[in-house]
Amino acid sequence: MLIVGLVLAAFAAAFHVFIFVLESLRWTLPSTRRVFGVRSEADAETMKQLAFNQGFYNLFLAVTTVIGIVVVAVGSDAVGIALVLAGTGMMSAAALVLVLSDRRMLRPAVLQGTLPLLAVIATVTSLG
Repeated sequence: MLIVGLVLAAFAAAFHVFIFVLESLRWTLPSTRRVFGVRSEADAETMKQLAFNQGFYNLFLAVTTVIGIVVVAVGSDAVGIALVLAGTGMMSAAALVLVLSDRRMLRPAVLQGTLPLLAVIATVTSLG
């Protein structure tokens, strides 16, 4: 079950890198504005600094998770699993905060939070 958890964690990390790219590198592009429901270029410019910062939060969660996967792969299960659970647990918590802050964000929260939640469940199950 650990392998399943690590694979799910890797996909969750990849998705959060994608979110980083959108928020920190492509925020003002029309296609990205549509994804996040930002209607005008002026609004995107106003929000650009916040989105840039938020993107890096997503990147750091992904990096934590990937480091955990690598640490497990080289044989230090306890430390690696702790890092994987920290990264994916915070991804899941962030998705919960997103939907609790605005119920209209249910779809993005599900997209953002399902893989990390499944990774947490599979990883914790492997500890039994």
